[in-house]
Amino acid sequence: MSEILKPKKTNPRGIPEAPFIDKVETIIKNPDQDFENVIQSFQERLQQYKYMELSKQQQLADLNIKIPDIEKNLDIINYIKEKKAEEDDEEDEDNEDGKVIVTNYELNDTLYNKASIDVENLNSVYLWLGAEVMLEYPLDEAVELLNDRLKKNNDQLAIIKEDLEFLKENITTMEVNTARLYNWDVERRKKEKVTA
Repeated sequence: MSEILKPKKTNPRGIPEAPFIDKVETIIKNPDQDFENVIQSFQERLQQYKYMELSKQQQLADLNIKIPDIEKNLDIINYIKEKKAEEDDEEDEDNEDGKVIVTNYELNDTLYNKASIDVENLNSVYLWLGAEVMLEYPLDEAVELLNDRLKKNNDQLAIIKEDLEFLKENITTMEVNTARLYNWDVERRKKEKVTA
């Protein structure tokens, strides 16, 4: 009964491919004994796929928050580096405009504050690494770290999207299989009533 659910193929992350039942009679030899076990096995596999899909959707939602944050941080650091490069090129004592960046930053969801950033003396930034850890990085190292994280998160995003597509196909296959099993059992019972 559960032999039919043993994976013949898996995706690269080991998620088993759902079998497609062409003829129910090939997997249910003794309907009175086998049907309940087979239908239960198929429903369990379907629930496993749905649980995996839910987990992957949560991972996708997390990445859809992380990636824009990393991109925003990269943009800010690159802007600061551009301003510093302009400062080095100009060397004009009379030009005070480019030395300070005035910006608003978020303190809370609805609370912002104004900040003045002295670009000339800014050589490092602080980055949240997670688990309540913040470290100071020189600008170039911060860009390198954020680019590395951005690449890893984009790679992970592609993998999750691929897994979600694979899971959707297999959920559909298992739902079709389950419906075919139920319909087959209904027909079988009708025939038994007619012959009795």
